[in-house]
Amino acid sequence: MAGGGTGAAVGRANAARWCTDFGRTDDVAVRLGTQFVQSLQQLGWTDGRNVAIDMRTSSLDSDRIRAFAAELVALAPDVLVSSGQGARLMQQATRTIPIVFAGANDPVGAGLVASLARPGGNITGFSVGEYGFSGKWLELLKQVAPNVTRVAVIRDSTPGGFAEFGAIQNAAPSLGMEVIPVNADDPGDIERGIVAFSRQPNGGAVVTGTSATIRYRAPIIALAARHRLPTVYPFRVPRKIDFNANRGPC
Repeated sequence: MAGGGTGAAVGRANAARWCTDFGRTDDVAVRLGTQFVQSLQQLGWTDGRNVAIDMRTSSLDSDRIRAFAAELVALAPDVLVSSGQGARLMQQATRTIPIVFAGANDPVGAGLVASLARPGGNITGFSVGEYGFSGKWLELLKQVAPNVTRVAVIRDSTPGGFAEFGAIQNAAPSLGMEVIPVNADDPGDIERGIVAFSRQPNGGAVVTGTSATIRYRAPIIALAARHRLPTVYPFRVPRKIDFNANRGPC
């Protein structure tokens, strides 16, 4: 999603700016951006007519996300809309411009808001869950694959990834399971981790709901199938690219 560049045409007063931390060529990001614009149109807001929408993409590069957040804040919009890591960096860049986050995972645990009832500050939005829910994925895996005693938890090295792993780790003893983290920051790390994990029997996998696991969903799915690992996913996105789908296992 490239910048709309329409702010001068409609004036700053109605300008909405949006930043997403998915990559430019990521099909999920393309669909998310398209749905965002279409939803605004349904509500009577059309880019270039009565609203200016400037979008930036930042992949998973924190430096790019930080630079784009600063750039969008400098445009002095009325509203900033973000998903994922961009929300936190926008919040660091401004305490006055309203920020709406879309689909943040455990915004309280992530430190984005003080509480769900009273977010406080200049930020609010929509949550897809809380970190403690991650332990339920382990329970589900045990139900569908009772013989699994070893679980590869595929997570990235973000605060959310560590928090979800921690919740899964806390649930493991009561289920008689051992959990092993697999780094998802890079496709090579994912492959090496799953290959090494699969050398021992009775294995399964849980994929956490972080940006990296969505971005690298194709190799994760392929590796899980190749090594015959029963796997629980956090979204339907990994199997079928549809941002309207509900959170849940595939």
